Amino acid sequence: MKTYFASESVTEGHPDKVCDQISDAVLDEVLSNDRNGRVACEAMVTRGLALVAGEITTNCYVEIPKVVRKIIKDIGYDDPSIGFDYESCGVITTIQEQSSDIALGVDVGGAGDQGLMFGFANSETPELMPLPIILSHKLVRRLSQLRKERVLNYLRPDGKSQVSVEYNNGCPKRIDAVVIGAHHSKDVKTEDLRNDIQKMVVDSVIPGELIDKNTKIFINGTGRFEIGGPVSDTGVTGRKIIVDTYGGYARHGGGAFSGKDPTKVDRSASYMARYIAKNVVKAGIANTCEIQLSYCIGVAEPVSVNVNTFGTSEVEEAKISKAIRQIFKLTPAGIIKELNLLRPIYTKTAAYGHFGREEEGFSWENTDRAEELRKAVK
Repeated sequence: MKTYFASESVTEGHPDKVCDQISDAVLDEVLSNDRNGRVACEAMVTRGLALVAGEITTNCYVEIPKVVRKIIKDIGYDDPSIGFDYESCGVITTIQEQSSDIALGVDVGGAGDQGLMFGFANSETPELMPLPIILSHKLVRRLSQLRKERVLNYLRPDGKSQVSVEYNNGCPKRIDAVVIGAHHSKDVKTEDLRNDIQKMVVDSVIPGELIDKNTKIFINGTGRFEIGGPVSDTGVTGRKIIVDTYGGYARHGGGAFSGKDPTKVDRSASYMARYIAKNVVKAGIANTCEIQLSYCIGVAEPVSVNVNTFGTSEVEEAKISKAIRQIFKLTPAGIIKELNLLRPIYTKTAAYGHFGREEEGFSWENTDRAEELRKAVK
């Protein structure tokens, strides 16, 4: 039976991703100087303006406008002609302390809020992630690489991708459609841009065996993408959680990650759930695994732990759940310690997905508990 599934990704210059990076850069600056700092930082960008708001409790000083301007510059908004650049944009900050009511629960090791978090892994790719989101991320990373290395001088920071995969009985068989939106200067001809992106992005990223004569390729569907970034769309922190997680292929709890310190289980428990799911699949216990953790504000242990292997495991899910509770630390303090989350590692997570990246700092992508899990369920 044929089915189709699509996922999208965006470049670091997408307005919402600019905000995610600003929020996480502020968090990293706090953690660099105060490991016990509490941060819930939100950002918004629009034409000529960046606004930073939220609740921060720390014993250090952070020069937020400086942090904001550095991020905007590093992303590539350094040309006033684009309509948004790091030197001329205004920066407004409105920060207050974290609620003392929340601190009552967090200070004693409890969760900073109620909520439910999901982690997912499957065997479709070496990263143990769904194929549509992995390919979508790779496309926009390649787009940004060509811009930063000035291989294609006309590219600008904004951009999007989308990949539709055809499945046959649940297994990926071919790429049905690829969509690329590349932000560019006015100097390039549409035909030249489309030829360049086809050759240097699509052909270099999408495996040739997955493309056939019926695969549809759309590059800058309207023909032009000169106006982009915060000039064309207002950006807000936390509006790309599908891009951040599994591309819509798996459920998520609804809470954004960026700008939140790891006492917020929206972030840390989602990382732990991914860590658990990935180890379950790596151990060969299941081909697909979804983990749900749920918490109550002020309470350390999760209210519930749910395991769903979608019929791909011969081991009872209750037995897997029991092994998970024995092996993994699921309290907020335990998660922070096990994944070493009190480090300034978050800015680089804020673009190109939080999962499926075996890079330094992404401790939740380790599979060091797979053998222990395998033994525990036998």
